[in-house]
Amino acid sequence: MARTGRAVVAHGQDFDVREYPVPDPAPNTVLLRQELAGICGTDLHNWQNGFNQEVLLGHENVGIIDAIGEGVKTDYVGNPIREGDRVILAPGTSYGAYGFQWNPDEAPHFRGGFADYIYLSYPNTCFIKTDASPAVAVMTEPFTIGVHAVMRGKVQIGDTVVVQGAGAIGLVTLVCAKISGAAKLIVVGGPARRLELAKRMGADVTIDIEEVTSVEERTELVKSQTPQGAGADIVFECAGFLPATPEGLGYVKSSGTFVEVGHFVDMGSIDFNINQLLMRKNIRVEAIWGSRPEHFVRGLPILEKNEFPFADMVSHELPLSRVRDGFDALNGTYRLGGDMVIKIAVSAAE
Repeated sequence: MARTGRAVVAHGQDFDVREYPVPDPAPNTVLLRQELAGICGTDLHNWQNGFNQEVLLGHENVGIIDAIGEGVKTDYVGNPIREGDRVILAPGTSYGAYGFQWNPDEAPHFRGGFADYIYLSYPNTCFIKTDASPAVAVMTEPFTIGVHAVMRGKVQIGDTVVVQGAGAIGLVTLVCAKISGAAKLIVVGGPARRLELAKRMGADVTIDIEEVTSVEERTELVKSQTPQGAGADIVFECAGFLPATPEGLGYVKSSGTFVEVGHFVDMGSIDFNINQLLMRKNIRVEAIWGSRPEHFVRGLPILEKNEFPFADMVSHELPLSRVRDGFDALNGTYRLGGDMVIKIAVSAAE
């Protein structure tokens, strides 16, 4: 009898768990048994807008090789693979992205991480074997966003860096800036538990937006922590909150750099004074779009060293049947079961 597996199908703001037949891997493909898939801010923002058709989500993935198609001998970097190996994958391919797939009822079905399986069916999919624990490995895709952002921002030894946002992307960007040579790291965000973890991950100063509610006061506090009160060398906007962009531009020193990281979903437009915030400050503005295999190759070894509390970022693991609870928590009080949420991962185990 053919195996079946479950996959979460999102539509509108609802979720269904459906059963589909599990495919045997064709030549040059790999079937993974999913372990964890993170709920990303991009997933959340798309869900807030409402999905206009059925979609398979889950692009922050770690799984165990269940079966290997003929012709597959190694992972992306040349490591030999076998059934039972743990792997991470880059969701983006030239054929589409795992975790952003429409038409779930079309075979091979398992094209997103909120499922029992994920079928690596697209040619040249980047997947890499890892010995990291599931809770660390599931952070690989968000970590690559931090890698990309910091490489684009060109952090140098001795820089003063501000990270706006203390969610997963803010925290990994913080780590990447630290290991790239930043001398002082300031995190502006919340809630408090996330800021506590930011300190453990290397933040020198944290500013809680729930306590310091004025943009002007936050800006003054940030600048007071920079050399000569001139502002930060580099600011990374990782909150994905529209007003954070003009606020962050106000943190940047003359001839500094601002890097937009948080807006992977169209959340609308803002007004800001181009003359005052850009031209007169002579600043460099960068923006990144996702990550590429290069960033996975660079980032995974850093995670595997486990020199930072990456696993503590995963505050909650939820079964497939409770995906909606995770989205509701991230959309509301950032609490689940009475505990503060940092990162929520979806598990195939019930």
